[in-house]
Amino acid sequence: MSDAFRELLKKVGSGPHTSKNLTRYEAEQALTMILNQGATPAQIGAFFIAHRIKRPTGEELAGFLDALDALGPRVEPISGHKPVVVLNHPYDGRSRTAPLAPLVSLILAAADQPVLMHGSERMPTKYGIPLVEVWRLLGVEWQGQSLGQIRQILGEGGVGFVYLPDHFPQATALNPYRDQLGKRPPLATAELLWCPYGGEARLFCGYVHPPTEGMMKSAFQLRAQHHFTSVKGLEGSCDLPRDRTAIIGVHHPHHPELDRLLLHASDYNLGGSEIPLSSPPLLQTQMQDLLVGKPSALAPAVIWNGGFYLWQSGCCQSLEQGVQKAREIIETGAAQASLQRLVQAFATQNVALRPNY
Repeated sequence: MSDAFRELLKKVGSGPHTSKNLTRYEAEQALTMILNQGATPAQIGAFFIAHRIKRPTGEELAGFLDALDALGPRVEPISGHKPVVVLNHPYDGRSRTAPLAPLVSLILAAADQPVLMHGSERMPTKYGIPLVEVWRLLGVEWQGQSLGQIRQILGEGGVGFVYLPDHFPQATALNPYRDQLGKRPPLATAELLWCPYGGEARLFCGYVHPPTEGMMKSAFQLRAQHHFTSVKGLEGSCDLPRDRTAIIGVHHPHHPELDRLLLHASDYNLGGSEIPLSSPPLLQTQMQDLLVGKPSALAPAVIWNGGFYLWQSGCCQSLEQGVQKAREIIETGAAQASLQRLVQAFATQNVALRPNY
């Protein structure tokens, strides 16, 4: 297979004047050979850096997603009438601002809106705190769960998490390349678009650079994924900022243009500086305080994000209603109850939890 891969490498790595874009099928074949180690280490490293310099196209990302779907894990559909919300965050975590997605997912679960996430441990290039580690601070351990257990927990507790080292070791095996190259490969962009859920889903995809949004739209159009939301979030995540305009693109089925939303937390008395990422023990305290109704620096950001996602997932008619509902869910202890239901769902599956919450 290395000979076949060499031809694909030559196509993307021939320089600014003679390199060519891969077709969707060629991109699928390239990533399949990379994940299956059909290419040599030298070829894989060369492909990642050459493709980053060239920049991926929407068609190539569609091919990458085809490969991820074919080789990667998939959570089977749960019962229920609502699409599952899938929150896609960069796998290499956060290094500057506090992650909000686990708390936001508890708010959504309290409103009977199931949420699925996916990710890994600390990994290149940022080695920031990953969501699985934030969940551990809440007493929830996603490592070691089978896909069947994750499905049951998602159905009973309203939240699920696909942990890549357990369920997609081929992808995890590429981490040394990310570390040694020192740059995110285009595969990192594909991870922001990937959906490891087998039923109807509503995708929310974080990004940093504006051209990424166009590539997302092109890839999803080719794959007939017409309902997704792009979020220019904190550090490329799905977390809406509070100290600047939140730029959102809502893509509807059978609608050629996106609905552009420009939202300001200050319009809802929730603006302010972003919450810096603190030490894990302090972050744990901030999250615990919020859930039990004590003053927490995280509260405005969590209410702002919770309100947005309640609105966009269809739990509320407007952003104003979403913000109010998010506040009520926190103040009445419903978010804390949501965490306890999640814990109970783990206990039902005979899953050991860390006794730190």
